[in-house]
Amino acid sequence: MKDLFIEWMYRTVKIPYQWVFKKKEAWPVTLQDYLRLPEDSLGFHLGCFLCQHNFDIQATLEEHDVFHVLTHTGITVLDEINMQFYLLGNGKRSPFLFLVIGTGLVFYPFKLKTFYQTYCKGKRAHRFYDLDFLQLLPQPIAHLQQTLNIKP
Repeated sequence: MKDLFIEWMYRTVKIPYQWVFKKKEAWPVTLQDYLRLPEDSLGFHLGCFLCQHNFDIQATLEEHDVFHVLTHTGITVLDEINMQFYLLGNGKRSPFLFLVIGTGLVFYPFKLKTFYQTYCKGKRAHRFYDLDFLQLLPQPIAHLQQTLNIKP
């Protein structure tokens, strides 16, 4: 039940968050464009992730799905909370990140050790949260993960 509440809260906050905080342009890329990239590329893996989970491209929020792909993070509420702890460790700061982390601490206090371990992984990775991922879509995902020290 708490996961349903958290998912509802995230969906409710997403639109105003996009409007207020995401002033950049949407990527001029379609799902088919992703899937035309080399099979070892970040973009191809992103396209597969979107297809696998039956997701649409979220305009101006594209990098969020890139984070899922790069960190091999699933899509459950707990996975999302863990990914935000990873990004916090990597240096990212945003209202959405703090909302998710706060939610995680309130609803999953027994996962604090896991959250801390995930935070430490993000800290060990080289700063990647603010890269221009649109330009990196053709790059091999394994090379990016190795170069950036991104460990699942």
